[in-house]
Amino acid sequence: MSRPRPSWGGNPIHRPTIETIRAAAERIRATVVRTPSLPYLGEEKDVLLKIETLQPIGSFKLRGVYNWAAALSNHARSRGISTTSAGNTAQALGYVARHFNVPSKAFLPRTVPDAKLNAIMAYGVEPVKVSVEELFSYMLEKRWQDEAYSYLNPWGEPDMIAGSGTLGLEILEDNEVDTVFVPVGGGGLAAGVGSAIKALSPATRVLAVQPEGCPALRASFDAGEGAWVSPSDTICDGTKVPLIVNEMYPVLREVVDDVVVVPEKTVRRAMRELALNNKIVSEGSGALSLAGALHLRRSNRGRSVCVISGGSVDPALFAEILQESD
Repeated sequence: MSRPRPSWGGNPIHRPTIETIRAAAERIRATVVRTPSLPYLGEEKDVLLKIETLQPIGSFKLRGVYNWAAALSNHARSRGISTTSAGNTAQALGYVARHFNVPSKAFLPRTVPDAKLNAIMAYGVEPVKVSVEELFSYMLEKRWQDEAYSYLNPWGEPDMIAGSGTLGLEILEDNEVDTVFVPVGGGGLAAGVGSAIKALSPATRVLAVQPEGCPALRASFDAGEGAWVSPSDTICDGTKVPLIVNEMYPVLREVVDDVVVVPEKTVRRAMRELALNNKIVSEGSGALSLAGALHLRRSNRGRSVCVISGGSVDPALFAEILQESD
């Protein structure tokens, strides 16, 4: 894949203030579920699960997408709303578009799993499937500026980041916690959750979790700037983002304490144990945070909360994983 500079040529993204995150929490209150933090019922102790699969679309993405769309002017929203997505953001966009009775469109990689594509179309989103190269060109070269629809940048939109930050707010309101594990793709969730955590409890560690097949944030931390990686096969399609853009890097470096890179077998174990022990259906990216907690010794993480971020998983893959053993 041809690699442009990991940047869309904008200003660095700043941390949302705790006041901005609290305002987002108030804005989304009537539409977004305040999800519980429940004990993980596997062998590991002192692990809580923030279960975002209980959102109406089965993913945390509703928080940020709704906060962004609700903050638009009536005119901007009435034009229609669009985004680029691996699946869950597009589903959230469709749900929100239905809520406001406006059209929606999503640019998707051709490799989007059928389970996610069918769900996206069920919400009324117009899917535009393109190559991975075209998708990143569309974003990094700002080709969305030619669209009539109002465009949601899934990585760097401040209102989306603030909406995701409401997760961190809820975690601290409900728990005393040493470590919060967050899955990372483009970085918006980690930026939002980390901003809330660091504003209210600076000593609480925020650990970003990525699969071995696509550790772009780890590579960026090592390089000291936004970086590309060459992804390999991973079941974590929702976080298979092969770069961290330079605009997002400073805020992630500021609010994320470290990056935990986990092998595929640990992600599959986390998915299986969530299903068998807690009766939670999760996708690979959704189980990444628990995989991160399982990957570390209890003495290295303390009392932990894992964000179970989404549940859009291919049924055949899920059935295969349920039948595996360590």
